[in-house]
Amino acid sequence: MSEPQLHHVVCPGASAKNAADDNAGHRMAYWQWGDAQNPHVIVCVHGLTRQGRDFDVLAGALSRHARVICPDVVGRGQSDWLKDPKGYQIPQYAADMLALLAQLHQESPITTLDWVGTSMGGLIGLAVIGTPGLPLPVPVRRLVLNDVGPALEWTALQRIGGYLGHTGRFDSLQHAADAMWAISSSFGPHTPAQWLGLSRHMVRPLHAEGGVPSALPTESAGPFTLHYDPAMAEPFRGVTEEGTAQGELALWKMYDQVAAQTLLLRGAQSDLLSAATAHAMAQRGPKARLVEFNGVGHAPTLVADEQVAAVTAFLADGPPLDPARSSRSA
Repeated sequence: MSEPQLHHVVCPGASAKNAADDNAGHRMAYWQWGDAQNPHVIVCVHGLTRQGRDFDVLAGALSRHARVICPDVVGRGQSDWLKDPKGYQIPQYAADMLALLAQLHQESPITTLDWVGTSMGGLIGLAVIGTPGLPLPVPVRRLVLNDVGPALEWTALQRIGGYLGHTGRFDSLQHAADAMWAISSSFGPHTPAQWLGLSRHMVRPLHAEGGVPSALPTESAGPFTLHYDPAMAEPFRGVTEEGTAQGELALWKMYDQVAAQTLLLRGAQSDLLSAATAHAMAQRGPKARLVEFNGVGHAPTLVADEQVAAVTAFLADGPPLDPARSSRSA
């Protein structure tokens, strides 16, 4: 599989920790797969503590048909860390994606735009696609929401809050991979090679500054720590059960305003996206087509063949899917 190209976009608003000027904004990294001139662009946005290389397997498959863009959301991977942790929230992330899309469209015009969002990446997608009047280069044609919806289960948010911000110290890549598996086994079955591949881009040398590109870690080198800004836990700590319930109203409004054909993926054992919420999403708004994966919780990693096939079939050119079709299990 070929390697993606690393690029950056300067995003306005919140400043980076290493910026001398508070008005300088921050840089967001993104990984580009496929033909840079392809007018069909698919944006793949990762989960809360993850980064754009999570999509290597899926992006490799999709890049035969489209220009695939996998950003490292600010504070993660090769992107800058923010000076003010309060910026680590959906409104800033959505603004960054608009800056990214504007740059991509300027470089090579976009005529077809699709979005794949895992967990947090899906919420960012709802903010971008479900908010009328935003300056998108073209309307989003098809949306894939991976194990996320307008209603989030409070117990799952508490579980995530229990480890968020604890970036750790690891003597080797394998040590880091084992530690991540201990809190990520809900992702479902993976071979050791698959999990090591997903873990490789999740760590950085312990002494490196945030947002500074580093060499790909070897299995024996170290010490390492997780490749995200631990300060992003600060705004998360302010989340309450009452506030989460109130936020659902805004998220449902965004979801109901989505005009894109929508595919909803759900781990059948997910603790974040309930079966009731998923089925409600199939009945209202864009009336998402629901595909569930047995033996998987939150969230499918889009590495397994059946998961990749579900997304590639949905995003491939051809007759539109009927959003009223009944759900099926993979």
